[in-house]
Parts: sequence; structure tokens; C-alpha cells
Amino acid sequence: MAAVVALIFALAMFPVSSPVSALSSNYYSKTCPKLETAVTNAVKKAMKNDKTVPAALLRMHFHDCFIRGCDASVLLESKGKNTAEKDGPPNISLHAFYVIDNAKKAVEAMCPGVVSCADILALSARDAVALSGGPTWDVPKGRKDGRISKATDTRQLPAPTFNISQLQQSFSQRGLSMADLVALSGGHSLGFSHCSSFQNRIHNFNATLDIDPSISPSFATSLRHVCPAHNKVKNAGATLDSSTTVFDNAYYKLLLQGKSLFSSDQSLLTTPKTKALVSKFARSKSAFENAFVQSMIRMSSITGGGQEIRLDCRRVN
Repeated sequence: MAAVVALIFALAMFPVSSPVSALSSNYYSKTCPKLETAVTNAVKKAMKNDKTVPAALLRMHFHDCFIRGCDASVLLESKGKNTAEKDGPPNISLHAFYVIDNAKKAVEAMCPGVVSCADILALSARDAVALSGGPTWDVPKGRKDGRISKATDTRQLPAPTFNISQLQQSFSQRGLSMADLVALSGGHSLGFSHCSSFQNRIHNFNATLDIDPSISPSFATSLRHVCPAHNKVKNAGATLDSSTTVFDNAYYKLLLQGKSLFSSDQSLLTTPKTKALVSKFARSKSAFENAFVQSMIRMSSITGGGQEIRLDCRRVN
């Protein structure tokens, strides 16, 4: 999650958020019937110019939902003495905010003051997956935009070094299961990670080993070549799976071969239940896609304290 989402949180500093049922897939059917077409067009246009957009939008949505619920707080700009979430250390590498801005502008031209930025972000994440060859689904809508965004809250976002018990605790706090964890980790089908997020596995792993023994030796060698111990190349890193712009189940196949980047990925093989799901998803793309869709709907339905329909996604009204 600088890595794409490992989706984990330390012990709660916030009230627990959980999925709610107030959302509806036809929420805007009368008030903004062409909403989804406008959002899809904005995502498509951006993808033509930048192949990293889908991974960026999916990660942005995850990072939004895991802090204060899916309330678009990740989109707010820092102002005055308040440093916003997007400027917190784990979010510095988030990008493609302009896609949400462009979608919002198109939607406001059709339906002024009706659609929340949080809903536009949720729809954009769905489109990012679908337009990358993955599944599509009806996104429940009706989220409200939050007014609070603090960089300090990003401490709740994952370190890619987390183990399975930390992951489990974090997910259960959000009303999500271990099955959701394994399915949502498949978001790592898209994207790129900087060296800093997996350096711990390929250099000075522990007091006696330089390299994590669970990683494929040949894979470790290739990563060490790209990311030397004292790496000075700012944007050095590696793709999260072998088909980084295609949403598929290659992530799970590579995980079973010891070719995952993060400790948090590898941790999915450390319990019988999660390992069985990894194996299932590696065997069956359709099983993965079905599980991913259900888990995305649950995750994107986590609501916080959103109160308004923001007119500019970067600023409170």
C-alpha cells in the first residue's frame, strides 16, 4: 500500500466503522441518471494517456475507506495548519486525483450539487477494475462527503510488513473477514511498488539472514538488482504482479511461487484458511472475481461521518 493496499490498520484510534445498508445501487436513478456514464468516460480518457491510472484509483478508494469510512476525505487538500490525509506519509505516492476532479466537473454540469465525491471515487475504482479486464458490478451509492482529513490518521494505514494477526485484527475492526482480506489483496493485480515497501525482505531480513527465506531466490536476486541496499534512485521499484495493467489472478499464482513483494502478501500463506483461499483463487479466475466483487461491495459500504455533497472534491463547502 507506498505500496498498493495491503489494507491493514493498527489498533483503532477511531470509532469502528462498519458496512451499512443505507446505500442503494439506484440511488441517483432519478436525480442523475447519466452519472455512471460520465464517470466511466473520465476514467477511460485518463487511461488512454496513463496506464497507471486504474491502480491509482483502486488504491485511492481503499485508502479512503479505511480512514473514517468511504467519505472522500482522502481527496481534501491541506489547508492552513491542517495537513490532510493525502499528504500523510503512506499517501504521498497516491496520484490521479485529477481523474476524480474531471469526473466531478462532468457530473456537476449535468446534476449540480447532487452526487458526492465519495460516490464518484467508488464508481471510479469499479471502472478501474472493469476497464482493466476485471469484473464489473453495481456500486451501492448514497455516500456523503466528510469534512475532516488529517495526515496523522494515515498512521492507521498498512505497513506492507504486517503479519496475518495484524491484518485479521484490522479487517475485523472494519466489519470485514479473513476471506475479504484474501480477496481484496487481489487488488495487487494492478500497480507498482517503490523499493522501500519491500526492502525489509531482500536486505537485512533478520540477524542471521539477509533475504526472507519465503521469497523465491531468483525473484529476490532480480529485486536486489533493481533495489540495492543503499538505493538512490527515487522511483526505483517493481510491479506487483507480472501483468500489472491487467486485472487477473496472476497475483495469487505468483504468491504460491514465492514471488510476492510484501510481507503482508506472504502472510496470507501462514494460516490454513487464507492459504486455501489463495490456492482457490490461483486455480480459478472466476472464483477470485466473484469473491473480489462481494468484498469490494462490503468494503466500499463502510461509512463514516460524511455530512455533505462537496461541490469541489478538494475542499469542504
